[in-house]
Amino acid sequence: MSGPRLDFPDQVPYDAYVHASTLHSLQQPLSKDPGEMSFLMVSQVMELWFGLARHELREAQRLLREDDVWGALAPLRRTRLHLEGLVAAWNGLRWMTPSDFNRFRDLLGEASGFQSAMYRHLEFLLGLKNEALIRPFKRQADLHDELAAALAAPSLWDDVTAVLARRGFDIPAEVLTAGHAGEYVPSPAVERAWVEIYRDDRADNPLYLLGEVLADVAEEFGLWRYKHLTAVQRTMGNKIGSGGSSGAAWLTRSMGRVVFPELWSARTVI
Repeated sequence: MSGPRLDFPDQVPYDAYVHASTLHSLQQPLSKDPGEMSFLMVSQVMELWFGLARHELREAQRLLREDDVWGALAPLRRTRLHLEGLVAAWNGLRWMTPSDFNRFRDLLGEASGFQSAMYRHLEFLLGLKNEALIRPFKRQADLHDELAAALAAPSLWDDVTAVLARRGFDIPAEVLTAGHAGEYVPSPAVERAWVEIYRDDRADNPLYLLGEVLADVAEEFGLWRYKHLTAVQRTMGNKIGSGGSSGAAWLTRSMGRVVFPELWSARTVI
């Protein structure tokens, strides 16, 4: 039985595919404090998770627009698992006390997770839209243009609602475009549709299964937001955030914006 190949004429194939050497060159701490590496790398890992979740949600959108509800379940289930990984990433910072963070916090300047473009992409895809939040990127034309396009495009929830309309549920036309460029306002018609869908909870009802996997996605995203809040409270209490936001107070208000609202309000009626 032969062993693994150990000699290659050029780059090691694993590195050529994964670009591991590039990834491991991207950590450039601003201090000599050993704990800063955890903070920096966990932040970078979260950025990768954000990007992967966005990739899966876009695939789900593509399939929903083709009316392939069964097909859309797979990327949504993967999204749920990716978000579980994103939530778990906070564990890498549970050691950090206020004193630990203060040893390098001032060196961050105005840098803040509040300024993550990929996180904003994820929020917009999930239907949490706020035009003001793309302002920090106005001097980075490529990022600003991408976020402006995401803001104006249908969210995943818009595409789900469009599927319900095509399946015969009475969804007013104005509801189908209401969330494209601004903050989404929940619709009684969409809530009624989900109440009806949940009356048929058979394993072969794709809309029921769609509702449940969307609930999983919303729940995991909510857990990430909660973990973010508790991490901030644990390391800096109610101080102003490094990017100028109100820190924990801002995150608390943000958590009040519900992902897929009618999917949750329908449960009160069912």
